[in-house]
Amino acid sequence: MDLILKYFPDLTDGQRQQFAALWDLYADWNAKINVVSRKDFDQLYLRHVLHSLAIAKVCAFAPGARVLDVGCGGGFPSVPLAILFPDVHFTAADSIRKKITVVEGVAAGLGLKNLTPRCARVETLAERFDYVVSRAVTAMPEFVGWVWNKIEKGQRGTLPNGILYLKGGELAEELALTGKRWTLYDIPQFFDEEFFETKKVVYTSR
Repeated sequence: MDLILKYFPDLTDGQRQQFAALWDLYADWNAKINVVSRKDFDQLYLRHVLHSLAIAKVCAFAPGARVLDVGCGGGFPSVPLAILFPDVHFTAADSIRKKITVVEGVAAGLGLKNLTPRCARVETLAERFDYVVSRAVTAMPEFVGWVWNKIEKGQRGTLPNGILYLKGGELAEELALTGKRWTLYDIPQFFDEEFFETKKVVYTSR
C-alpha cells in the first residue's frame, strides 16, 4: 500500500481504503480461483496494481469517459483504474467466466459502482468506448483489429481517445505491423522500481 501512496499521495480516504482492501480480496478469491500467479502474489501491489496505474500517469480520464479493459483477467488494469477514477465508467471484458467471477467478487467487495464486468469476447460487444486499455493479451495487429471500430473519436481525457496498452520488451516491429502511429511511454519515467525497467505504455489515438 505504501507503494501506491508513494506515487499517488492525493488519494481520498475512501480510495486508500479500497486500495488497502485489494490484498485481502484478491487473497481470498485467488485461493478459490487462481487468477494471480501464486509465485508473484506477494508482489501484488507492484506487479499488478501499480503496473495498472501507469496508464493513469499517461492519460487522466475525464469524468464520464467510457473505458474498455480487454482481456481483463482478474481485473487488471481496470480495477485499480476504477478506484483511481471514480467518475469514469469501466467495462472489464474477458471471455473466461471464472476470471469474470473474480472481477465481480472484487468489485462487489470494494463497492465499485463504476465497473461493469462482462463475460464476452470483445468482438461481440455492441457498445462504443472512448478508450481501450489492456495488458499484453495478444499481438498488437490482432488486438487493433478487435477494438478499432469500438473506439469513438473525440477526447475524454488528457489525451485524445484511443488505445493505452501495457507491454514490455522490443515493440517496434510489432507496432509497425498495425499501420498506426504509436507513442511509447517508458514506465521508469513514472516509477523507479526495477520491475518496470523494460515496461511501457503504448498509445495511439483514434
